[in-house]
Amino acid sequence: MVDPYESLLKKAYEQITEPSGTGERFTIPEVRSYIEGKTTVFENLTELADAFRREKEHVMKFLVSELGTAGKIDGNRGIFNGKFETSQIANGITNYFNDYVLCSECGRPDTRLVKDDRILLLRCDACGSHRPVRKRKAKSEEPAKLFEEGKIVDVHIQSVSKRGDGVAREGKFIIYVPGGKPGQTVKIRVTRVSGSIVFTERAA
Repeated sequence: MVDPYESLLKKAYEQITEPSGTGERFTIPEVRSYIEGKTTVFENLTELADAFRREKEHVMKFLVSELGTAGKIDGNRGIFNGKFETSQIANGITNYFNDYVLCSECGRPDTRLVKDDRILLLRCDACGSHRPVRKRKAKSEEPAKLFEEGKIVDVHIQSVSKRGDGVAREGKFIIYVPGGKPGQTVKIRVTRVSGSIVFTERAA
């Protein structure tokens, strides 16, 4: 005797498997860094590279380009020439994740880098899709001459320092602007440059 429709439907539902995993989006590990003399130490470079299932040398090469500086790998750490805030490194890591890890189709990080002829592809093991890796434009030469003492330039304030000064960023440079507020674009005069730190005053 053939099972009625309702019985067959019930059996079909019982055979449907639940999706594996939590379905939550991948969380990028927190960047840990500190300034040591004239360098910045990215202490958990290897941890982040392992989380992405990528070679730390590849991640480091990308970050050096993003920050517009030179650097080297020291064990599990990355060391950059110059002083950089943790937020700058974290922003570079996010860009790397979006370009070299995240699948644009299913939003999963279960990907690997493969070469098809001379084209570098990001292939997703979760959904099977693939796409060419986006190549970022090479950063222009650092605007060192732009921030010489006495120069007058326009800068865009992005945040506020603990002392209450506005903070702008241009390449590897961090520019402090007295009284600057986030969102403002102001004209400043460079008063002193110390490595990648630029001190300014408002220009009339």
